[in-house]
Amino acid sequence: MNSTRRAVLAGLLGAGLAPSAAGWASAVGQASAAGPSSAAGRASTAGPASAARRASAAGPRPPASLLGREIRRLPTSRQVVALTFNAAWNERGVAAVLTELRRRGHPATFFPTGGFAEARPAAVRAMGAEHGLGNHSHTHPYFDDLSTRERGREVRRADAAIRTAAGTDPLPFFRFPYSSTTTDSVADVNALGYAAIEFTVDTNGYLGPGRGMTVQRVIERAVAALAPGAIIQMHVGSSAADGIVLDAQALPRLLDAIAARGYGVVDLREFLVP
Repeated sequence: MNSTRRAVLAGLLGAGLAPSAAGWASAVGQASAAGPSSAAGRASTAGPASAARRASAAGPRPPASLLGREIRRLPTSRQVVALTFNAAWNERGVAAVLTELRRRGHPATFFPTGGFAEARPAAVRAMGAEHGLGNHSHTHPYFDDLSTRERGREVRRADAAIRTAAGTDPLPFFRFPYSSTTTDSVADVNALGYAAIEFTVDTNGYLGPGRGMTVQRVIERAVAALAPGAIIQMHVGSSAADGIVLDAQALPRLLDAIAARGYGVVDLREFLVP
């Protein structure tokens, strides 16, 4: 990743917007009524270090096919794609995304940061009540700038924050901030029990209209990358002051386009080993 893009993305993350509390009582109520996902257990009372170890010691774990490298396409020949949503800025698109996924009966995996989970626990609780939760680090740093010990601390802190907010165990899936990976950093998160789940395509909806993105362009980027096992990355928040979440706006039409091309939506939890 070049230094210009790196600086721009870091600036966007640092410009997080104040969350809106409107609508969360309803969203959480609907999610709670749906019940926790079958793959998610009750929240662990263990500390952050043991919580991260627990990902590999108990419950579903990544198979060998998801370890040793960053995963940008799932190991399948089926015409299915995985929907994933990062959460690091604000929750302005969460209610709309959850409502559309529920209406369609489609699964998704959400990757909140630990900081997001601490600041917006109701949003993470609503996500985790119906879908799997991955780990997107605690403070969203560049992992190639960190030591093995610092990487472990980021993962463990996020794990603890997410399970506290959601009341469920996060999945053993980690997504690197900025998708910036190295062989060593992937090995470090694998050693903690996590598969490094990146993406086939980022819709770039997070850039917003102010930086040239539109709903149509979001859809076109995702559709152009359709292939068996493709992983689509979107965002539930807005990185700009306009508060527009293009990924949430595009989701209904995007799902129509995916179905029209003969693709289904697969749950990342299907690729875990019991």
